[in-house]
Amino acid sequence: MKIQEVIDFLNAQFPPAYQESWDNSGFLVGDSSQEIKGVVIGLDLTPALIDDAIAQGANLICTHHPFLFGGVKRITPANEEGRMIIKLIENRLCHYACHTNLDNMKEGVSGILCKKLGLVDCQVLRPVQGMMRKLVTFCPTAQAEAVRQALYKAGAGHIGNYDNCSYSMEGSGTFRAGADANPFCGERGEQHTEKEIRIEVIYEKRIERKLIQRLLDAHPYEEPAFDLISLENSNTQVGGGAIGFLPEETDTITFLNKVKEIIRIPCIKTSELCRNKVKKVALCGGSGNFMIGDAKNLGADIYLTGDLKYHDFQQAEGQIILAEIGHFESEQFAKEIIYNTISKKFTTFACSISDTDRGYVRYI
Repeated sequence: MKIQEVIDFLNAQFPPAYQESWDNSGFLVGDSSQEIKGVVIGLDLTPALIDDAIAQGANLICTHHPFLFGGVKRITPANEEGRMIIKLIENRLCHYACHTNLDNMKEGVSGILCKKLGLVDCQVLRPVQGMMRKLVTFCPTAQAEAVRQALYKAGAGHIGNYDNCSYSMEGSGTFRAGADANPFCGERGEQHTEKEIRIEVIYEKRIERKLIQRLLDAHPYEEPAFDLISLENSNTQVGGGAIGFLPEETDTITFLNKVKEIIRIPCIKTSELCRNKVKKVALCGGSGNFMIGDAKNLGADIYLTGDLKYHDFQQAEGQIILAEIGHFESEQFAKEIIYNTISKKFTTFACSISDTDRGYVRYI
């Protein structure tokens, strides 16, 4: 099996289209045409992680954070970035990262943190807008179901926890086939009316090319008519952070102590503890200071995130508890997501989470 097959699978599970515009997720370094020997997983690409992969005989390193963001102008041993690139290439290692695309998935970094903390009824804190579109097409009644199924298989028709969603309406279509046409029904040069079904499905913009091709393949007409409509609807399955509920209202200090235990951190920096008890919890793995307002507007009692600056805490305004729980600590379970995704699909090579991965921050 080639490394590229694993990369293709990961791209399907963690769509690159979900990443932020400034991010650099995906396949970053190496020759993906090699046979896969093994996978090692970490949060950050470090010299220790590379050494661990070499020791284990693995040739694919998967991390949450990409280590290449800006343009690389020099690859020399003069800096750590250059040394790592050289070592990767010398040892024929490949590097793949799934960063904000994994952050932005409902079951991603924030989603798994919700599970670890025992939250229920969880939703995306800030759903993405501008990602959804609608396809409208028209086809003869007898072929409508086959066209619907083709659109579903291409990935259209998903609304929250429901799939195979569509809307249909009966009507009549008219056309006149030209001299060079090969009409499915009707005759060349003659006006024709055909009973048709109008089919509407929503879809994510990222699958549009595949969706159109599946439509053309399944549709009986030589020139099927279809409309592509941009929507303002939010995609409730994709976006930043998460918000949910504790099963029972809990003493604030008790909850914060539970957080410390689960993410293995000795202390938490908070704003004023303006609530003695908490139930509605918002969170964002990594740097989530930009969603403090979302957490407040949705009535969260407390908002947990990895990084907060001094003046970020000022935004609490006695309405919400803000808690900084560490960047590495809040994202550490991303490794578990990647590991489970790979190991459940592939059984012909070893996959492991590196024990060298400890983050850059120490608490004294």
